[in-house]
Amino acid sequence: MSLSKNQLKLITSLQQKKYRTNYNLFIAEGTKVVNEFLNSNFELEQLFCVDKLAYQNIDKAVIISEVELKKISTLKTPNNVLGIFKIPLNESIKKEGLIVALDEINDPGNLGTIIRLCDWFGVDQLICSKNTVDCYNSKVVQASMGSLTRVTIVYMDLETYLQNMELPKYASLMEGENVYKSSLPKDAILVMGNEANGISKSILKLLTKTISIPRFGDLQQTESLNVATATAILLSEFKR
Repeated sequence: MSLSKNQLKLITSLQQKKYRTNYNLFIAEGTKVVNEFLNSNFELEQLFCVDKLAYQNIDKAVIISEVELKKISTLKTPNNVLGIFKIPLNESIKKEGLIVALDEINDPGNLGTIIRLCDWFGVDQLICSKNTVDCYNSKVVQASMGSLTRVTIVYMDLETYLQNMELPKYASLMEGENVYKSSLPKDAILVMGNEANGISKSILKLLTKTISIPRFGDLQQTESLNVATATAILLSEFKR
């Protein structure tokens, strides 16, 4: 079965957030990532693959050529399969455990990595400000490597969320307390800020405590850490 014009139009449109929202659908590519979603609670809308045997038991699988796959893929080197999945409804907000909140993270690679980090460290809820990059952006989906299936992501007004939460709220700042000397609670919210501007002033006012990752280099000239790298270090300390 070949790829129809309507299918081609739909798939290419899903590269834009407004169409992902309109259709409530997103794209996942590559064997590992697609299989993660197939083995999760995410609902499959349609599967397009070049391998006739790998997905022969899936009713919604469509066999296409490598040339057709290249037309619909967002990857430089398409990887055998592309799946369209339904975006799930938001779940209820957790009020215990360690929660990560993101204030205007713009880079898809950073968000995807942070989702993987949350999965690795057992953080199962990620709160994103409304102006944080869409977690169903194809680059985020690829960077998360299937961890989207295990981390619940909620987009909402971050100020309202923090105002309504009684958990201690931690900010990652250059001038904060040395994280290696801090006593960190099991239940808390860790807020990470924008790549260029950090945490916004309106959000900072709502936070309980500031922590920092000290520099050990002799020259002490490194301006800052990448937000995903900083998140990895801080989550490790919270969980240690």
